[in-house]
Amino acid sequence: MDNAHIQFSDRKSDIDLNQLCNLFDIAAFWAQKRNIEDLSIAVANSEPVITVRDCEKLVGFARATSDCVYRATIWDVVIHPDYRSQGLGSKLVETVLSHPRVNRVERVYLMTTHQQGFYEKIGFERNTTTTMVLYNQSHFNSLHQQVQFQKLLGG
Repeated sequence: MDNAHIQFSDRKSDIDLNQLCNLFDIAAFWAQKRNIEDLSIAVANSEPVITVRDCEKLVGFARATSDCVYRATIWDVVIHPDYRSQGLGSKLVETVLSHPRVNRVERVYLMTTHQQGFYEKIGFERNTTTTMVLYNQSHFNSLHQQVQFQKLLGG
C-alpha cells in the first residue's frame, strides 16, 4: 500500500467524530458502539489526541491523559485493519509518547487485551502489580452525582 498520503496530526479540530465512530466499530472490539457525544467529551479532555489520515480517511487514532509530571495513560489506540503491519501503529504510539504532555512523565500506562507483544516492542513492560478498577455507574443520574459531590465538599 502506498503511504505517501499518510499524515499524522495533533489538531483536535481535524477530527471527524463520525469517522472516529466508524473506525472504532471496524477496528476496535472494545470501543464499538460509542456515541458521538461521549467521544466528543473524551477527545476534549485528552491531550494529546493524534490522528492518522490517508487523504481524508481517518485510519488511525490514539489519545492520552496526563498530569505532565508523574503519570500519563494512553487510550484508544487503533489502526484500520487495511493499514496494519505498515508501522503506523508504532509511529502513532511513539508520536503520543513524544508529545510534551507525555514525554517527561515518570510512568506511562495503557491497558490492552491482546496486544502486549506489540507494546513490548515499543518499550512497554508487563505490569505484574495489582491493577484495580471501579465500574462506575456514571451513566445513571448525573444530577444525583453532582449533588453528592457538593455535599462532600460541604456545600
